[in-house]
Amino acid sequence: MNATTRPGGRTPAELVLEDGRVFTGLAYGAVGETHGEAVFSTGMTGYQETLTDPSYHRQIVVMTAPHVGNTGVNDEDPESRRIWVAGYVVRDPARTPSNWRSRRGLDEELAAQGVVGIQGVDTRALTRHLRERGAMRCGIFSGDALAEGPGARLERVRSAPAMVGAPLFDEVATEEPYVVEAVGPRRFTVAAVDLGIKGMTPRRMAERGIEVHVLPATTDLETVYASGPDGVFFSNGPGDPGTADHPVELMRGVLERGTPLFGICLGNQVFGRALGFPTFKLKYGHRGINQPVKDLSTGRVEVTAHNHGFAVDAPLEGTSKTPFGAAEVSHVCLNDDVVEGLRLVDRPAFSVQYHPEAAAGPHDAAYLFDRFVSLMEGQRA
Repeated sequence: MNATTRPGGRTPAELVLEDGRVFTGLAYGAVGETHGEAVFSTGMTGYQETLTDPSYHRQIVVMTAPHVGNTGVNDEDPESRRIWVAGYVVRDPARTPSNWRSRRGLDEELAAQGVVGIQGVDTRALTRHLRERGAMRCGIFSGDALAEGPGARLERVRSAPAMVGAPLFDEVATEEPYVVEAVGPRRFTVAAVDLGIKGMTPRRMAERGIEVHVLPATTDLETVYASGPDGVFFSNGPGDPGTADHPVELMRGVLERGTPLFGICLGNQVFGRALGFPTFKLKYGHRGINQPVKDLSTGRVEVTAHNHGFAVDAPLEGTSKTPFGAAEVSHVCLNDDVVEGLRLVDRPAFSVQYHPEAAAGPHDAAYLFDRFVSLMEGQRA
């Protein structure tokens, strides 16, 4: 990313897709040049949580909601230490944010963090294009970045790294361990392997009396068990799960010990690989806070928050033999039958592909943290 830190104002901008399609608009946020994978998010709210979700590292996010920035930016809702998206695409940004917690405008915040964006784009047409052609590399160009000819800009987009084969989780994970204290009396201790964890995740566990020890993605099995954890958690994160060899081996070590285990998002894909299932790239993925998922054990349908471009390839019906016993699919997306959860039948281990912490809502899946607590209670008993 190459950007200035002044808001774009009325500066012309251009979005170039790797298949050659071009969308024109005005700069939004920083002025300059950025590259990433073009994806779309269907959430109508929660843009601040989306921007600061480490799972969006190296992605240019297209907002399908036409009006973005209404509530400005506050200092309470970020999910991590910075904005992680590579670029931001909106149709009609708010001219004046209005919310009692707002501290500054979204355009101002994007510019301050050097995030290149574009406004005035027909995001409906862009989203339909990505649904038909699939997520692809793209670039946003404004200011001096428009000085080169269109052929040069397209070439720069096509030379950018693809998401398939990209090992990104260690670029966003914490470098040093830290502890999130339990709220009230400590009931359990959990070792959380950070692959791109969101701040609300350990907070949801802390609310249930769990002391969470957040560990770097490169941690070893001995360090995982140094705190004497009652359970082990593997977080969300960016990139191709096919590159997550170390987390997979680490999880296999946890499974061999029989410690209660819970994974979300990338943690679900790591769980799938640890059990012997392959992963694959979705055509355009699931992103937003309105994705319907069915819990196959209860028949209940949940509206859930998603951010994933890869999925686990596992049989939707029946059980499968794995090195750790029988496994089955526990949750499935009702839009396209993509696997959204896995569990071991005879060991205390499960995962989901979506985000049960859902800081921006919805909260239908919050019970999964209680399910993790139940596993730890059962193991202790």
